[in-house]
Amino acid sequence: MEPPMTSMRTFSAASTPPQVAPELPTASVDERSLRRIVFASVAGNALEWYDFFLYSTAAALVFGELFFPKGTDPLVGTLVAFAGFSVGFAARPLGGALFGHIGDRYGRKSALVWTLSIMGGATFLIGFLPTYPQVGLWAPVLLMVLRILQGIAAGGEWGGAVLMISESAPPERRGFYASMSQIGVGGGFVLSASVFFVVQMLPKDAFMAWGWRIPFLLSIAIFGVGVYIRSRLPESAEFAKAEAEGRRARMPVLDVIRKHPKEVLMAMGLRVAENGASYIVIAFALVYGKFIGVPNQIMLAGVIVSMAVELITLMLWGRLSDRLGRKPVYMIGAVGVVIIAFPFFWLLDTKVPALIWLAFLLGNAVCHGAMLGTQPALMGELFSTEVRYSGMALGHEVSSVFAGGLSPMLATALLAHYHAAWPVALLMAALGMITVISLLFTHETVARRER
Repeated sequence: MEPPMTSMRTFSAASTPPQVAPELPTASVDERSLRRIVFASVAGNALEWYDFFLYSTAAALVFGELFFPKGTDPLVGTLVAFAGFSVGFAARPLGGALFGHIGDRYGRKSALVWTLSIMGGATFLIGFLPTYPQVGLWAPVLLMVLRILQGIAAGGEWGGAVLMISESAPPERRGFYASMSQIGVGGGFVLSASVFFVVQMLPKDAFMAWGWRIPFLLSIAIFGVGVYIRSRLPESAEFAKAEAEGRRARMPVLDVIRKHPKEVLMAMGLRVAENGASYIVIAFALVYGKFIGVPNQIMLAGVIVSMAVELITLMLWGRLSDRLGRKPVYMIGAVGVVIIAFPFFWLLDTKVPALIWLAFLLGNAVCHGAMLGTQPALMGELFSTEVRYSGMALGHEVSSVFAGGLSPMLATALLAHYHAAWPVALLMAALGMITVISLLFTHETVARRER
């Protein structure tokens, strides 16, 4: 999977026809080895994202009350907790640059072992943090420090996990196999939300006193399993081939900025709707549910079920991208975000469980799934092997700061100011439009013989 380095000429959506990636030889492995790589990559990725997603659920449900002064308005406390959520995202580009360099210079496997180690340690320590009544301002400060470490680890995780699979898959089925790497993202969220769903059944006093710590403390076992799985993985086929041929960049981050500036920008734009709108659906929606008086269990159940369904649909979308091309499938998801922005909140406002769950299914399994399932192959095919980890990590993680990192906080601020959902729906639609426009300027990456 080595498309040539794209020149820096300007692409015009109105006058330039879509470019088609040329047919280039790629490295791949046999079916049995590929299945082993897929299983190990998905399992390790799910365990790492379990750790990362715990914060978003806890920020919506408990951190606002526990880590900030008593008497703080609930929405304001949640807003500040989501600011910590954004701090984690702000650290992700640093992790992307650091582990992108490690992954392109020394191998995908080495980078992934480090990301999991940092993530597991930081998450475990959150479970031991004292609260505001115990240590005052030190409570939110320590929470922010550990969230930054989580962000650094998350910034290097996604690109490596994707490349372990996509760089070993046959080109004609790369979309399908690469989409499986995203099962780890959704699986990690389903696992974290499910654990919170269970511990929330405790009496409220017990849950607020110690029950919320259980999901974080469980990460120590997850860390051990994940490191064991990743340490047994072989290196990706294309990186091994590039290494054998002496095609390793000395400064991959600088090289990708210099040689692939347009591709990095396009990757950022592609990420906006997938990441920003997604966190409105899976994180802010929990806050909105509390605002309109919907029980947490109903909202969490909707998120969990829709994300579980998405684990299946994203593979279908990935396979469809092998047949139709990456752009058309990704466009379905981006346009879908724009279309459902207002209906999503209308369905929540009904307070009818079935309609609430329908809203989550449309947002996650359909719109988000179309983008998430296509994204690994599309972004990976934009860059050459020797800078691919760095290019994907930068495009993916820099955008995360402004999309997923800010969207829950902005949405909560809009709700606190207007006490209505329509400004948040406008924000969600705007995020979708940014990705639609980015897609218009992105060339098709699937070679014609692979469709």
